[in-house]
Amino acid sequence: MPVQQDQSKAFVFYILLTAVVCGALVMVIEVMGSRVIGPFFGVSLFVWTSLIAVTLVALALGYGFGGYLSDRYSSPRYLYLIIMLAGALTLLVPFLQKPVLQFCVPLGLRSGAFISTLILFGPQLFLLGCVSPYLVKIAASQLRNLGAVVGGLYALSTIGSTVGTIITGFLLVALLGVDKIFLVTGILLISLSAGYFLLFKRQWVAAAAVILPFALYHPYEFTSKILADGSELSKVAHMESFYGTLKVIDSKSTDKHSRYMMIDSLIQGGMDMKNGLSIYFYNYYLQFLPYMLHPAGTSCLVIGVGAGLVPAWYEQNGVTCDIVDIDQKVIQLAQQYFNFNNKGEVFTDDGRYYLASSPKQYDFLILDAFSGDLTPAHLLSKEALTSAKMRLMPQGVLAINIIGNLVGENFMTASVVKTMEEVFDQVEIYPAFHVNDSNAIGNVIIVAYQGEPRDFQPVDNKIFTIHPFFEKAIRDNLGTRFYFPAGTHAITLTDNYNPIDFYDFWLRELVRKMILDTIDWDLLAG
Repeated sequence: MPVQQDQSKAFVFYILLTAVVCGALVMVIEVMGSRVIGPFFGVSLFVWTSLIAVTLVALALGYGFGGYLSDRYSSPRYLYLIIMLAGALTLLVPFLQKPVLQFCVPLGLRSGAFISTLILFGPQLFLLGCVSPYLVKIAASQLRNLGAVVGGLYALSTIGSTVGTIITGFLLVALLGVDKIFLVTGILLISLSAGYFLLFKRQWVAAAAVILPFALYHPYEFTSKILADGSELSKVAHMESFYGTLKVIDSKSTDKHSRYMMIDSLIQGGMDMKNGLSIYFYNYYLQFLPYMLHPAGTSCLVIGVGAGLVPAWYEQNGVTCDIVDIDQKVIQLAQQYFNFNNKGEVFTDDGRYYLASSPKQYDFLILDAFSGDLTPAHLLSKEALTSAKMRLMPQGVLAINIIGNLVGENFMTASVVKTMEEVFDQVEIYPAFHVNDSNAIGNVIIVAYQGEPRDFQPVDNKIFTIHPFFEKAIRDNLGTRFYFPAGTHAITLTDNYNPIDFYDFWLRELVRKMILDTIDWDLLAG
């Protein structure tokens, strides 16, 4: 009787369903992989290269092994046991994330990203690679017109992969969060396997395989903890957006209360909750330097809102700010947890697209979309900077914040400056840190404008509201320029050739190492 059922039309439909579901879930695992390793290694080119490479290698090995196995053990029960094992391994990902990544971080950005991806996702992708040859073997033994059937199976699998990619990227990420997506993926695979044993083998015990994960699945989630120095670290908010993992974190001690916005574990702004002032040095440079060059300005565009402290300062001083951020949820968190509220317009858009499409012009343009882990190269090309110049009034000032290196391996930072010099008459470099021969890495504010060089204009000292921790250093160093030595190697960055990610990979590794050395691991994983 089971053999007759295996040959039924229902079983043929189930084979086709298996092709679609497994094809879709392969892509769910690959796409969501970036959210698992992102808090530790970022979302750079190397991370995506690792994910794609591991997926292709694992599937290729799975195709080969699945073909061999299906010739020796051709019963469909082996296929669905493989799928059940793939589901169980997928359920383990949230539990294994922290220990695996702690092991792999010392290997560096590229090797660590690849090895951690291989350990966390390689086994289940390998098992899912075994599915296609098994389906072909089953089709060959039960159906005529083999070529058409095999072609149809691969077409359905590819359609499933397409649907899985779209649903994950456009829907699941924002609705469910990382852990729940892996829970759903694992349960779908286990349910697909259990469905075969229930429907076609009448083995009712298989239902337990579907129920058990719900009972056992309780992954750790960070909420708060007391650190060694007695301060309390707590998670105020946590959102998954289409562009990253967003967290709002509070740090409290007896005399301090600071709040941070984090995107993929990179801090994008921090505020002292007692006085509402920024606790990051570079913010004050973005505020003061453009204003001092053009104190008569009344309009500002800020691309990359972060915690909203920079546009909030401009608004407090009579400058109406439009803001552009690709992630609506970043704006939402800034408004809800950092008291950000601007009078200007809010655009949820890519900064490059807005620069090219908007007809508006501004007195100030603040470009702060660079996380330190990933520099959006499309915003630093000659073409992008030309669009930025078009958004400025004749006396307008552009200020860009990047993580750069001014001494030693400064090729890319110097190239950004060289590219800006081909677009603007004046380009000035202001490091938001002390430069010496051994350490010249940090936030670099690059200011550009048209016309003759300008002196800083005197302004009302009341607008220079600075956090007491930084006040002396900022007042002593504000306006201190840096000049690259003559002959510093640099190129013009264009849309056609912009190798920032490649040449600055060592800087990304350094930034990530600094993060992992200073941020609590429970906060990264939870």
